[in-house]
Amino acid sequence: MDWKKKRILVIDDDLGIIRVFKSILEKDGYSVETAKTGKAALEKIKKEKFNVYLIDVKLPDMDGTDLLCKLKEDHKAVKIVVTGFSSEDVGRKAADCGADDFLVKPVRAEELVSTVRERLGIKQNET
Repeated sequence: MDWKKKRILVIDDDLGIIRVFKSILEKDGYSVETAKTGKAALEKIKKEKFNVYLIDVKLPDMDGTDLLCKLKEDHKAVKIVVTGFSSEDVGRKAADCGADDFLVKPVRAEELVSTVRERLGIKQNET
């Protein structure tokens, strides 16, 4: 598996988060696209395939867990919910909609990279 060809879509309305996540993940060898709204993410997903979705819960046009539910049918992609508002309700809804993992902001670079690698089944010695 050529893991360096893996494509990630970062969905977050915070430009700072988008820039940081994109930089961290590109340094680790991934191809990264971004979307600031759920609608923009759905448009990109119609045109392109992604291996990982990093989905913020609070989007300007929809709840990130609602977007996650729309992506539930994409069984091949890894879905990771990222939020600054951790709660049992959000966690339960995310799990019900097929989230593979859940990260709470602020997310450390090592945590982001290790979670993405782990969920893609990439071993440390493959890097």
